[in-house]
Amino acid sequence: MRGHQAVAFRLAFTITGDAAEAEDAAQEAFVKVYRTLDRFRSGAPFRPWLLTVVANEARNRRRAAGRRVCLTLRAAEHGAQAAAPPSPETNVVAQERRAELLGAVEGLREEDREVISLRYFLELTEAEAASVMGCARGTVKSRLSRAVGRLREKMMEAQDATG
Repeated sequence: MRGHQAVAFRLAFTITGDAAEAEDAAQEAFVKVYRTLDRFRSGAPFRPWLLTVVANEARNRRRAAGRRVCLTLRAAEHGAQAAAPPSPETNVVAQERRAELLGAVEGLREEDREVISLRYFLELTEAEAASVMGCARGTVKSRLSRAVGRLREKMMEAQDATG
């Protein structure tokens, strides 16, 4: 459990957008996984199975609460606070770029934000993301490609608007 706790929490947080809900979702997922260990296929990778349960639990909690959460913005801001750029000038430029990027990500559809979060913010492999999303690896690749294309368009529109 300890080896997977951090990634389970981060995944739940990106889906729920709330730290307390994420903790509850991750904890409940660990309990469910423990209770169903007898169904785990011997030799199969454990992490994708666990993260699928975490994602399902977090989605259920989000739906139950009736919230629509901007999952990428909060996850990225949380991760960005950990590493500070070396100079004040670099910090200002990095914060401006990050704000532009996160604003564009926030404007994407929920499905686009989810696939971008899984691959780039949580750094899951395509196979792990596919398991979490409940789809094929090729589907993750195509959804990610389309999501990045839409993100690129939003970034270009924002750049054109600011001159």
